Amino acid sequence: MSPSSPRPVLRVGIAGLGRLGRRHAENLAHRVRGVHLAWACSAEESDHAYARDELGVEHFTTDFEALVNAPDLDAIVLVTPTALHADQVIAVLETGKHVFVEKPLALDAADCARVQAVGEQHPGQVAMVGFVRRFDASYRQAQASLAAGELGRPFLVRSQTCDRNDPSGFFVDYAPQSGGIFMDCSVHDIDLARWLLGNPRAVRAFASGTIALHPGLEACGDVDNGLAIVEFEGGARAVFYASRTLAHGHETQTEVIATAGKLVVGHGAARDRVVTSDAQGVRFQSTGDFFERFGDAFLAEMQHFALACSGREAPALTLADATEATRIGQAITRSLRSGLPEVI
Repeated sequence: MSPSSPRPVLRVGIAGLGRLGRRHAENLAHRVRGVHLAWACSAEESDHAYARDELGVEHFTTDFEALVNAPDLDAIVLVTPTALHADQVIAVLETGKHVFVEKPLALDAADCARVQAVGEQHPGQVAMVGFVRRFDASYRQAQASLAAGELGRPFLVRSQTCDRNDPSGFFVDYAPQSGGIFMDCSVHDIDLARWLLGNPRAVRAFASGTIALHPGLEACGDVDNGLAIVEFEGGARAVFYASRTLAHGHETQTEVIATAGKLVVGHGAARDRVVTSDAQGVRFQSTGDFFERFGDAFLAEMQHFALACSGREAPALTLADATEATRIGQAITRSLRSGLPEVI
């Protein structure tokens, strides 16, 4: 193709039009160059009008098989329940299409390995998992600095994902299928820690937690606040904190300590750089939720997926990365429930 030739359009379908699915769909339909969102799949018939009127989607179906087997698609984005991820990713790969799936790849490392094996049989197809923080500008800057050795050798990561309290208890109802707080929230921090530390292998984990506000979690062995420590080969360590109960907003923060300095990303959960001082005190507005904090990263993530599918960029992360994140998350969850350290 000559430099003046038009770039081929990547025809994409999406499965799942819930809260995060709509975020991805709107980016694909309106903000990612070289992409045409042609198909949408949802179990909810009510999503049909939204897909047609807001996204300009030509084909809508409630049948996942119809989406997967659509002959005019190059790639499919999966924003479906985690329990479906492994089988759906495999189905997409086996039809010869590229696939993006939201995190985690699966709640069981064995299912991740099964997907990974199929992915290896299709090396020409992109299979990408949505670890969105890798596409946040601040985290990318931090990782580049560490990889360049600017702060010496990183040996400790302290990372947290803390959500504003939701009095409705939505996540309590979702808890039986979420895999627990560490798989649902801390899997992002787990992936970040490996990435920022240079991808060492985890060898042992210990976790503890408490229920501060939502006793309904006890029935499924979950907590609304949890702490975990993970030990890696070579001596590096990671400490994770996950919370569902913050009063002020969403707070994602990561600190990396190295032999010649440290980095902090996201300190204070500030929405902007405006600090107000008056008779009530000194204050600033805090980030409301995960989407507000990582809105730009969600767009960059989908732009990267499109470029990877077109062969213009190498995928930034692999199915093996997702498998390792699940493997560590499972060990942390087992430790939370047993009260004992877990060998990974």
